[in-house]
Amino acid sequence: MTKISTKILIAIFSCIAAVTLISQARAADSVCSGDKIFVMKAAQGGMTEVNLGQLAADKGTSHTVKDFGEEMVTDHGNANTQLNSIAISKGITLPSKLDSKHQEMVDNLEGLSGADFDKAYVEAMIVAHTKDNSLFSKEATFGKDADIKSFAAKTDEMVKMHLSMIQDIQSKMK
Repeated sequence: MTKISTKILIAIFSCIAAVTLISQARAADSVCSGDKIFVMKAAQGGMTEVNLGQLAADKGTSHTVKDFGEEMVTDHGNANTQLNSIAISKGITLPSKLDSKHQEMVDNLEGLSGADFDKAYVEAMIVAHTKDNSLFSKEATFGKDADIKSFAAKTDEMVKMHLSMIQDIQSKMK
């Protein structure tokens, strides 16, 4: 009786696992390619912001650069967590590491120190947040998936705030 019960339980759990995988695959198939591309770009950008923020918090020479870096770790870390939850619910697998383009950006800044680091980090954040603003704004306007579109709109407000902050930091550095 115990062997039969165990076999039945294994069969039931196997069926549940199969249904879950099929549901996730269908969810991923239901997300249009444009939304999937946005999710992947947002994931790469978010991971980069956190990595560079940690670097700025550690290597920055000015308190404003250090503080901004810490805020990037917190804000983009939270956004990454939200994006990951959405991706899981849609059956989308996010990258676990930076692609070569984003890793190169991190590597370049790791090689700098002092005022050179601060200046390069600020410039990189202006470029990144300008691109992010465009990416998130476009998705918030034209995205098809309601959850992804909502995430983009909410996160775009944060990106705009960060862009304004880093532009202010840059103007004070000159």
